[in-house]
Amino acid sequence: MNRYPLWKYVLIALALVMSLAYALPNLFGEVPAVQVSSNRASVKVDTGLMQTVEETLKGGTLAYRGVSLDQTGVKVRFDDPETQLRAKDLLQGKLGDNYIVALNLVSSSPTWLSAIGAQPMNLGLDLRGGVHFLLQVDMKAALDKAADRYVGDLRALLREKKIQYAGIVRDGQNVVLRFRDEAERKRADLEINKLYPDLVQKESDAPGEFRLTASLKAEAQKRIQDGAVQQNITILRNRVNELGVAEPIVQQQGADRIVVQLPGVQDTARAKDILGRTASLEVRMVNEEPGAFEAAAAGNVPFGSDLYTDRSGAPVLVKRQAVLTGDRINDAQPGFDEQQQPAVHVSVDGSGARIVRDITRENIGKRMAILLIDKGKTELITAPVIRSELGARFQISGRMTTREASDIALLMRAGALAASMEIVEERTVGPSLGADNIKRGFDSTLYGFIGIVIFMCAYYLLFGAISSLALGFNLLLLVALLSMLQATLTLPGIAAIALTLGMAIDANVLINERVREELRNGATPQAAIAAGYDRAWGTILDSNITTLIAGLALLIFGSGPVRGFAVVHCLGIMTSMFSAVFVSRGFVALVYGYRKRLDGVSIGQVWKPQH
Repeated sequence: MNRYPLWKYVLIALALVMSLAYALPNLFGEVPAVQVSSNRASVKVDTGLMQTVEETLKGGTLAYRGVSLDQTGVKVRFDDPETQLRAKDLLQGKLGDNYIVALNLVSSSPTWLSAIGAQPMNLGLDLRGGVHFLLQVDMKAALDKAADRYVGDLRALLREKKIQYAGIVRDGQNVVLRFRDEAERKRADLEINKLYPDLVQKESDAPGEFRLTASLKAEAQKRIQDGAVQQNITILRNRVNELGVAEPIVQQQGADRIVVQLPGVQDTARAKDILGRTASLEVRMVNEEPGAFEAAAAGNVPFGSDLYTDRSGAPVLVKRQAVLTGDRINDAQPGFDEQQQPAVHVSVDGSGARIVRDITRENIGKRMAILLIDKGKTELITAPVIRSELGARFQISGRMTTREASDIALLMRAGALAASMEIVEERTVGPSLGADNIKRGFDSTLYGFIGIVIFMCAYYLLFGAISSLALGFNLLLLVALLSMLQATLTLPGIAAIALTLGMAIDANVLINERVREELRNGATPQAAIAAGYDRAWGTILDSNITTLIAGLALLIFGSGPVRGFAVVHCLGIMTSMFSAVFVSRGFVALVYGYRKRLDGVSIGQVWKPQH
């Protein structure tokens, strides 16, 4: 009646082994480490860099505990901070400016755990310490910038169509065009409607002139504002990589705010400098004059030119004069050309379109270089050959993969902040406070678990001990799942773990009381156990589903710490249902299931009604 099939025991054993393996890295502490990452999109981090790092450290007779390669770069672990600092200086001098060598803390878990993908949970800002910024994006500046762009575009359009006008100015976020003839205003209105569907025009008259006011539609304004926030987020993510933060958080909060959390960073001044810095994009012509490249290769770079290296490693001689700057680029998206090869589709404003048209018409068959300039360092992104005359929209293609096309488009979009930002909130959490938060959270969970175990064993005897074992299995499984998902653990997350323990034991209380009730009603011990688990399941399921609905609501509509609490809460509900019913019944079956004759069960005092 209460026997378990073999496959269920195998499933419980597999879950236990996997939970132990993936929860184990959280028991190991963190050790000093050096993180090496790329400073430029064209410089890749691969196994070759890892070998170079190892050879450099061996040549400097610096002892290290291990080297690993992941998405964030090459990480080298050391035994003490002194060796860590010496290694940073040695690697920075060897690798040069193309790589970022930053100090970091990484898990000291054994290599065999890392080999199977077992990593500890990431610690949030309140546990590890670090810097928190809340930045406000100037939405008005983004719309003003768009209006300034339209002033130049509309002026260029009127000149191109030879429409006579008296003036064109920006009034707030609107563009006001003045005409002396109503027919000219009608022509302008017709041409603007054709080329600029995001604008809506309104006619008005004044003494001696006819006016046409162009303003952005509501959906266009929202698109520009959302694009400004997303572009700023992309730029900020690129910037914080220089700080060597293992798990930075850069995300949107509300309509116009961005949250930046940098765990482990204590240098607030440097973090401010990184977040506030911008990059610029320039388009220049390649110097293809006879003998110029040969002279540059020999070390005599011609005056007015610079020698760079393209993505394939080939040197390119580029003229120093910029023909187009990044503030003229409206958008850049990855795509494909006519031959279905990866390409980048670029859109520029009206003034940029005129420049591109004139330059490309005069330089067909020559190369045009696109460079990214950041902190005084210039990187050659690509140098394509001009095939035909280009305009407001053109594409860049040639020797690039889909991933490279996406990277180039991102760099072109992220050349500069779309709108200025202001730091409206700033917090710094010290490492000692983070360690104290970890200790308090761990102690609260431990003491709560011990208190539950004492009560269950005293009140339900052997069944209470079995319930406590299932509760420990539940805690182990929850920690393993959070580690496998690489969730970021915060103080609210620890609170959710403690709450999960109290809620998980509730299912076992229901089961034990149901077994007691069956015994009071005169059922045999085996029948009481079977009926207790079967009849308590419906109540357990209903109560957990209603609690799960509340957790999902917190997950969907909450943000920040609330969502962190909701994630742990929802996972804890699912693991508790598995452990309280499936695992605990397996333990009971091991103890009582194979006894043919069972006189009683150890479940505490069974109070029977007096007749």
